[in-house]
Amino acid sequence: MTRGILIVGNESTTLTAVSASAHARVESIVKAVVPARLGEQRNPPSAPAGKNPDTVLVWNPASPVSARTLVVGAENRMGKIDEAILVCVPPAIRRRADELVPAEIDILIDDLVKGWFLVVRELAVVFRTRKSGTLTLVLSEGGLGGGKDDAPDLFGCTVAASFRAFAQGLLAASFKEPYRVFAFSTAEAGEDAAFADFIFKTMEDDGKRGAGKWHKFGKGGLFGLL
Repeated sequence: MTRGILIVGNESTTLTAVSASAHARVESIVKAVVPARLGEQRNPPSAPAGKNPDTVLVWNPASPVSARTLVVGAENRMGKIDEAILVCVPPAIRRRADELVPAEIDILIDDLVKGWFLVVRELAVVFRTRKSGTLTLVLSEGGLGGGKDDAPDLFGCTVAASFRAFAQGLLAASFKEPYRVFAFSTAEAGEDAAFADFIFKTMEDDGKRGAGKWHKFGKGGLFGLL
């Protein structure tokens, strides 16, 4: 029996790589993608050649109803969700404080802060009821670096800090839960495929030993625990 893998994330090369690594393990996956709406330059995710296309579900990150619909829809298509992987790639948008656009602030909070809370709530209900499952949080910060003369990145660093704190709280609480929680992070740019393979290999090889911990992927494939 194949694993039911749900992948949720914002449009990015990291999301594409995680999807490809999932396809190396199962024939098809269910995915929900937050499109780039803040001027980020991202590569659109796609299914690897020769594989069945992904089932892509519509998701409005700001809506509690949409989060519930997403999880129910994924279960209907796969039978059950064995693994849910949330991929956050903070957008590096460099603006001075006086250049911030109110509409973009709303998008940032809805898509890349609020949305994670809502979808995790629904996944936790499913995993707790079934008393099994894997929740994996992935943070890729490879695009956040900048030079000393660049404008400050008030967007990306805020998203990264929020997601990191949220993941850390879930890890701390996971020892009382009947499902596994993993967290992964990288600050490396251009290492998406290696990072994605590291994520799946850790979950599969370490089993319960790797759960409840933050795994950091580093230069040259080196990694450790935070």
